[in-house]
Order: sequence, then C-alpha cells, then structure tokens
Amino acid sequence: MNSSYITALPDDWERVARVFSAMGDATRQKILLLFEPGESISLSSLVTTVGLSRTAVSHHVNVLVRAGLLIPRRQGREVLYRRDLPFALEMLDRVRDYALAELAAEQGDRS
Repeated sequence: MNSSYITALPDDWERVARVFSAMGDATRQKILLLFEPGESISLSSLVTTVGLSRTAVSHHVNVLVRAGLLIPRRQGREVLYRRDLPFALEMLDRVRDYALAELAAEQGDRS
C-alpha cells in the first residue's frame, strides 16, 4: 500500500480530479459533445439545445469552466464558451503518465 497519498496528492492532481468530476455527469458530457471543432457557443444557445432551465445549464457550464474544460469569452452582452481540448489532453496525459509509471513499477517488481 502506498500510503504517501493519504496526506498529499501528486502535483496538480486536484486539477485532474476536477476534470474527472466534471466529466462524471451526463449533462456536462452532452454539453461538451455539442461543440463542433473550433466552435464557440453562447449560454442561450446551450439552454435552447440542452432543454434545461437557464439556471441548470449555467450551473453545468460553470462546473466545466472551473474544471478548465470550457473557456468563457465575453462578446457584447453574451458570454461565448469554447472547449479547451489541449487542457483536457494534458489532464488525460497526467493520468496516463501516472498509470504507465505504476505499470512499469509493477512489472519491475515481477522481474
């Protein structure tokens, strides 16, 4: 058992946890999947498309923004959102690197 993580998570692991927590909700997954490559979408458009109340969609969008998966940009009276796919890939790479290191250590123990 590696008890060192009981008191402290690996560097930036909180960011990874926010991404996975945000992605754990089906509505937030649907919101992310609505975007075409390079597209920015307003909250109003998301509300119309998703079919939930403005408050509910705003909540889900804010979770995605706090997780770093959506980037807001004000345009006039509206806020447009776009996906931050490089950030999403960076977080996935952190999990992948962790898993690869653990796998290598595990295979090294078998030698």
